[in-house]
Amino acid sequence: MNIWKIDPMHSEVQFKVKHLMISNVTGSFKDFDATLESESDGDFKNAKVNFSAKTGSIDTGNTDRDGHLKSNDFFNAEEYPELKFESTEFQSNGSADSYVLKGNLTIRDVTRPVELKAEFGGKMTDFYGNEKAGFDLEGKINRKDFGLTWNGVTEAGGVVVSDEVKLLLNIQMTKEKE
Repeated sequence: MNIWKIDPMHSEVQFKVKHLMISNVTGSFKDFDATLESESDGDFKNAKVNFSAKTGSIDTGNTDRDGHLKSNDFFNAEEYPELKFESTEFQSNGSADSYVLKGNLTIRDVTRPVELKAEFGGKMTDFYGNEKAGFDLEGKINRKDFGLTWNGVTEAGGVVVSDEVKLLLNIQMTKEKE
């Protein structure tokens, strides 16, 4: 069994959501962890992935907005300090570098199945002899499916925040030495 741990210094966990339905707000989680277990050294097919992020580490570049996102209107970071993902399937998508990652995402104690496209960026050994593997992942969720239901309506009748949230993760994993 090959165990890989996330390299947080070389990884990003981002999301994008439409604001006023005309532009995107980009945010990220700054405190996260992940483990990948693979049977084969040369292939990640059937790998098991576990990921978590501290909801209080959300960062959109705006302190007031971040405070609102941490509140009960959204993540309720005090009561639900962590979101989690546990894979159920990691399968090739027709090529050696393209995978479909399926699993269960839990936010605010609500668990729903999600599907992410995972592009394998390759493997490389760093200056210190550590084997690294890179992945770009993307997908979409409906925030209301996870109890993130707050919204506002403008004077003109438009919604403030879209229901659809795009997930964008750029992940570098480090293979644990045996």
